[in-house]
Amino acid sequence: MSSPTGPASGLPVRMPRPRQPGRHRRPEPLVAPEGAPALVLAVPGTPSAATRGLAEEVVSIARSELPGLDARIGYLDGDEAEFPSLAAVLAHAAEERTARYEQAVAAGAEVKEPDGPVAVVVPLLAGPDSALLRQVRQAVMDSRVAAELTDVLGPHPLLAEALHVRLSEAGLARADRARLFTVATAADGIVLASVGGDEAVQAAGITGMLLAARLAVPVMAAALDQEGSIASVAEQLRGSGSQQLALAPYLIGPEIDATLLEEAAKEADCSVAEPLGPYPAIGKLALAKYTTALGITPPQPQGTPVR
Repeated sequence: MSSPTGPASGLPVRMPRPRQPGRHRRPEPLVAPEGAPALVLAVPGTPSAATRGLAEEVVSIARSELPGLDARIGYLDGDEAEFPSLAAVLAHAAEERTARYEQAVAAGAEVKEPDGPVAVVVPLLAGPDSALLRQVRQAVMDSRVAAELTDVLGPHPLLAEALHVRLSEAGLARADRARLFTVATAADGIVLASVGGDEAVQAAGITGMLLAARLAVPVMAAALDQEGSIASVAEQLRGSGSQQLALAPYLIGPEIDATLLEEAAKEADCSVAEPLGPYPAIGKLALAKYTTALGITPPQPQGTPVR
């Protein structure tokens, strides 16, 4: 039993821990601002169950990093049923925002009329692809919704980390250079495969330099959508002394036909790793594009050591 002045039994009382003062105080967890625009992930390629699973995992990661985030998925080649198109998702987000405002007014609440973008559209692309980005912009225009379109996810050090992980999973790179063991199948030269033409190759080359620093092997970017580009770069690497090559897709996955990778690997006579897929960094980078567009400053996405 206890009294208003304290515990009657003399037992210790657990008091709340005071907040730590000064610069070492733990930051308050960031949550999505009330009424913030939706994050709409623009997914390229032909929709499928696998593509949907990948996109859902990416937005799940983003939601876990920013509680309260309204994250949605729109497909560039979607329909209006199983795989909603990007334009339809944007239009629906606008309708919902208007309905919420009208309901609040009808209930007598003093609320400000919504303004600013309804959504921030983040393309699910590692690098620039002018054709796909034109398709995204057209879908935004077709929706007749005020939406902000961000840049693609790369180049970024986290994508170099993701590429390293995918190569190590395929047995084509050591997981950790500091460990004293070797991988018999480790590549001594990497062809970084992108789509989107010369601009995409140049952007992939920036991440490629970061990957080369991680692996201590030469990395050269090439275009999957340019005939002979992969084989030409593979020949350059062999001419400079590399003997065992690997093809590393600088791609998330939905933007290309998987058979293109298999054909390119045969053409270059090398092994191939899996695309980046729903690696955790993809969700974090998508969220970073969203928060930057809104001027929110959450903790910057950090890489995790490759074990």
